[in-house]
Order: sequence, then C-alpha cells, then structure tokens
Amino acid sequence: MTTTLELGLDTFGDVSVDAAGETLPHAQVLRNLVEQARLADSLGLDYFGIGEHHRVDFAVSAPEVLLAAIAAQTKHIHLGTAVTVLSSDDPLRVFQRFATLDAVSNGRAEVILGRGSFTESFPLFGFELSQYEELFEEKLQLFAEVRKQEPITWTGNTRAPLSNQSVYPPLENRLLKTWIGVGGSPESVVRAAHYGFPLMLAIIGGEPHRFAPFVRLYKQALEQFGQPLQPIGVHSPGHVSDTDEQAKDELWPHYRVLLDRIGRERGWPPITRDRFEAEAGPEGALYVGSPETVATKIARAAKLLELDRFDLKYANGTMPHENLMHSIELYGSEVAPRVQHLLGAVEL
Repeated sequence: MTTTLELGLDTFGDVSVDAAGETLPHAQVLRNLVEQARLADSLGLDYFGIGEHHRVDFAVSAPEVLLAAIAAQTKHIHLGTAVTVLSSDDPLRVFQRFATLDAVSNGRAEVILGRGSFTESFPLFGFELSQYEELFEEKLQLFAEVRKQEPITWTGNTRAPLSNQSVYPPLENRLLKTWIGVGGSPESVVRAAHYGFPLMLAIIGGEPHRFAPFVRLYKQALEQFGQPLQPIGVHSPGHVSDTDEQAKDELWPHYRVLLDRIGRERGWPPITRDRFEAEAGPEGALYVGSPETVATKIARAAKLLELDRFDLKYANGTMPHENLMHSIELYGSEVAPRVQHLLGAVEL
C-alpha cells in the first residue's frame, strides 16, 4: 500500500428524485453528474468513475461522452469508468474513446474493464449470453494488445481477425491505465494478474475481510506471471452526512428501493432495516455515517486489504442531488484528510 491512499468517487448515474420526490428526467441526472464531478475536482479528490448501464433506472449508457464533458470543466481529477462492459463492446473502439478522453483531459483518463453485473447490453448489441466467458476473455486479450499501441495481428472466435492493423489515436505520453473490476471470482483475479493490470475489487455486501484471500492470490499470481506489483483498489457503496443517524436515515429509503428493485429481478428477498444496519456497521460493506465513522472504516479496509485506492460509490438509488452534493463535500473536505491521517500520511 502506498503511504497516501488515493480516494475516488463512483456513480452509475442512478435516476434520482427532486426535493418533492418527483423522478428527474435522465437528461437532468446527466447534467447533475457534471456538477457533482466538478465539486469532486475542486475538493482535490483523485478519481471520478462513471458506470455503464442500459436500463431505465441508470442514466449513463455512454460514459465516455459524459467524461469528456466533465474533462472540459475540471483540471486535476482522473476520469474513468466503473465499469466498461467490455464483453458487449469492441476493444478497439473502447481504446479509441479512452485515448480521445486522455487527450482532451491532458492525460487524466483511466478505464476499469469488467463483465458487468447487469446483462442488458448483450441482447441490445447482439451478443449471446451463452458466450459470456468467451467474449470477455477474447476481448480482454485484444484490448491488452491494442493498449501496447503497436500494429496488431490477432485471430479469435468472436470478431473478425486483424492483420498488422494500427489503431489511432495513440496516447500522448504513456500507456492507458487499465484496471480489471472483480466482483468475487478467483479466475478474474488471476486473469488481471496475467495481463499485469491493477485490480479493482467491487465489495458491495458482506465483510471486506473476506476479500483478503483475493489480495494474496493476486500478488502471488503477479509473481508467478513475472509481472511487477500493481495497485489494488476497492469500490464500495456509501453515503456521508453530518451524523451517523442522519446518514443512515437519508440513505435507507433510496437504498431500499434500489436493492428491492434488483432483488425482484434476481430472486433476492426484500432488504430489511436490520440487514442495512449490519452492512452499515463496522464489519459491513456500506460506508455510511459521519465523516469520522466513514474515514475510520475506509482506513481499516485500506490496512486490511493493502489498498492503493478506495472509490466510494456515492449514488445509491433515488437520493436527491442536493444530498449527493453534501455527501461529496464531506467526503472530500473531511473524510479524505481523516483517512490520510489515520494511515499516517498527513497530520490534521
């Protein structure tokens, strides 16, 4: 773990409500996202990630377009996805879009690649779910090749072959920083190590210490593949407010709507307040509470999992824009310095 932990924010662009409880149009949610990212940049946070989805409850289907708009209104914060669903996209086009984002942001682009926990993009873009594993494996292999920015000769089963093909534009000064998002599969951990890509663990439920074996597996696999050490990050949901009770009371109704909606699709039981309280407790995966509570929990996870970055998924369900902005403000101005202090990197 580095002496200073990188702290970022993630969002899926959840369709939210206004102060009167009325659902906002997708267009307004997208404009609000730009404002949220500007605030994150002004607070000195390290990363702002936007997830890709193709369903009614999330507004962002083209994150790179939104990230380019954000790049034009920010100066320092790194910009990327959370995640890009590579299986249902074209690796060459993904690289081109992020190379373009890197240019307009003066070198601030990153990408987190994953298979995605939602599958709407597969039928939408004409891919078979029966090829779920093969699509990701082949497309990740091809992305790793195009990332080298050398002419590509490649053959696979899921797209036409390439022969000595160059891809433009190249990045100006470096390789594109490319993470692999992992939700709980050892095979995915080993795959990230095989390509020498940083590992982003999506911990959205349960006790974070359960992922410590994945960290050990990743480091062992890097060594076995002859790869240098790479950063390890965690993406987890949460909400920051002035007090613990206020934060939980603000988040609970919106989080319940989100979890129950997804639960109905996947056959999960309805979430209870007791389960929510357990996830919000010291051992759970919800980083919700006052700045002191959230900072303590992040620092504990960072030490336990030897993290280089922590990304808070700050939008969880229909919570209004004003509450999200307050959460971002507290995360950047109070949580971030407390975390660094607890890790011994700075003095308060």
